[in-house]
Amino acid sequence: MSESIANIVELVGSSDKGWEEAVEVALQDATKTIRGITGLEVVSKTAVVDPNNGRVTKYHATIKLAFGIER
Repeated sequence: MSESIANIVELVGSSDKGWEEAVEVALQDATKTIRGITGLEVVSKTAVVDPNNGRVTKYHATIKLAFGIER
């Protein structure tokens, strides 16, 4: 039996273009300091709306990243 342990971190990415890009922003920034990322979960998606025109001005994606512990 193989034992494994994963670390989980929660991050929020943001984008002017959409939620998918917000996820990518968070993931790409994480890869600068975290090695061995094995998966992610999109926890929530939110947006900022301009009250004057009713349009989305900023997209936010909260994600959880999983990565192994180096031994």
